[in-house]
Formats: sequence, C-alpha cells, structure tokens
Amino acid sequence: MKTVAIIQARMGSTRLPGKVLKPLAGDTVLGHVVRRVRQAKRLDGICIATTESPADEPIVVEAARLGVNCWRGSEQDVLDRYFGAAQASGADVIVRVTSDCPLFDGALLDDLLAAFHAIRGLDYLSNVQVRCYPRGLDAEIFTFAALTRAHREATRQHEREHVTPYFYQHPELFRVNTFVGIEDLSAHRWTLDTPEDWQFVEAVYAALGADFTTADVLNLLKGRPELAKLNAHVEQKKLGA
Repeated sequence: MKTVAIIQARMGSTRLPGKVLKPLAGDTVLGHVVRRVRQAKRLDGICIATTESPADEPIVVEAARLGVNCWRGSEQDVLDRYFGAAQASGADVIVRVTSDCPLFDGALLDDLLAAFHAIRGLDYLSNVQVRCYPRGLDAEIFTFAALTRAHREATRQHEREHVTPYFYQHPELFRVNTFVGIEDLSAHRWTLDTPEDWQFVEAVYAALGADFTTADVLNLLKGRPELAKLNAHVEQKKLGA
C-alpha cells in the first residue's frame, strides 16, 4: 500500500503573496515544509500539487530543486488537482498537507498514519476536526478510493476548493475518525498566512535553527512568551474565504 503526501502549493496568497518561496533559514518555506514532511518514516513519496497558472512556474522549478514530483492542475478545483496528483503518484493512501506549515511535525504524521492503519476500513482521519494541536501541524489522511468517490460526487464549490469537506460532511458515506492529543495546544498559531505569522516563523527559526521538534517550539515559547503574541490576534480565514 503506497502512501504519498501531497502538498498543495501556489504563489497566490491574499494576505502574504509568494509566501511559499520566501527565503527562510537557508532554504525556502516550501523547502522546509518538504524536509519536515520527509521526516515521516511511514511515507513512500511526496508530490507537490500546484496550478497550471504561469504564475506558479517557480513552484515547478522549486519542486525539481527539492527532488520531489510535481503535478499541475486546476487553480480553483483543488479536489480535481489532488485527484490528478494522487492518480499520477500511484497512491493508495494520501496525506494532505498545505505549504504554509513550515513548523510541520513528521513524527506527529507518523503517529497519525499508525492510527489510520490501525482502524480497519477507515476512509479518513485528521487532527483538524477536533482541534488539539497547534494550527500549522495539520494533516488529513484518506484513501484513494474515498478520494475517487469524492471527486466523482462532490459538486459544491467549497467541496471542490477545500478537497476534504465531502468526507467529513457525509459520515453516512465514509468511515471517518479524528486524532486527538493528550494536551490541548490548539491556542497556538504556527501556520503562515500573514505578515504577523511570518514574524513568528522567522523568530522561531532564528532561535532554534532548522532542525527542531514540536517540544522544542513549546519550550521556546515558555521561555519567550512574547513570541506567541506576535500573531496571536490573527484570525484564521473561514472555510470558503
């Protein structure tokens, strides 16, 4: 059973344009995301799913530099883009990761994958439906069979744009579950979507270097709580925004 992480990435961003290729601690943001996803031992491959827009050609170039496959598809119909990337990758199980997570935790992903495979017949598992982890450590896991059905049946704009709503909004069709940690860390914001988020991410990398764990970041914030205040006020964009 082949497990592939598909990282969706594009240059467009309303609040922080070009964020995925911003230079960060000797690499790009996307480079760090790929490196940290690669730390998961249960993965068989990684594919970057970007758009057919000429504006996203730099992401194709960056994927080649990073040595990962790249699939180009619809800018608006991200579900179709994921389906194409999964099909081209020969994936049986897909991990959905977004490119705005430069603090991603590969060890946590391994835990998620272990939980996914431990439940026979599971179609979808994530750590986002019941939030317990910092925003920015998000991962969703689903089978290619489930993705194929969603790709065929989902018709609403938000279902096509956000890939996975059709799974968890139709529990009568799919077997879904959630992964919850032992401590509620959901108040932390470690994603990259605004200039304030960028200040936070830069500060973490400046303090810890490129190789750090989730525990390292938490310990840093205990000693320097002012860092968490840099983007604590930022409101997450609503689904469909």
